[in-house]
Amino acid sequence: MKEIINTKEAPQPIGPYNQAVAAGGFLFISGQIAIDAKSGNLITDDIAIETHTVLKNLKAILAEAGLTFDHIVKTTIFLSDMNNFALVNEIYGSYFFKDFPARETVEVSVLPKNMNVEISAIAIKA
Repeated sequence: MKEIINTKEAPQPIGPYNQAVAAGGFLFISGQIAIDAKSGNLITDDIAIETHTVLKNLKAILAEAGLTFDHIVKTTIFLSDMNNFALVNEIYGSYFFKDFPARETVEVSVLPKNMNVEISAIAIKA
């Protein structure tokens, strides 16, 4: 069985997918970009604000499922420019307090809505 997780505290999907799906004791969170959940506006002021917005969106989805960043076991960070890695990595690290998840970070040629960063996550529900 799978359970669909959606919250109004994170941006609504812009395609045929859900914010997250719980299955087999895991929560699979779709890639999040910097869209303000309330206004629907893209946040592109700078990479730091964009990264914080992405992580706040992930936090809202986790909360809807009754989870926190401590439950995340794997993330993937997509960057449009690997020169932003150090700053994104610093901000990302500030959201985790122990037992960091597994992760990869890759540079891609383009992200949805021409954003600079996208992060997806897998969390354990147990």
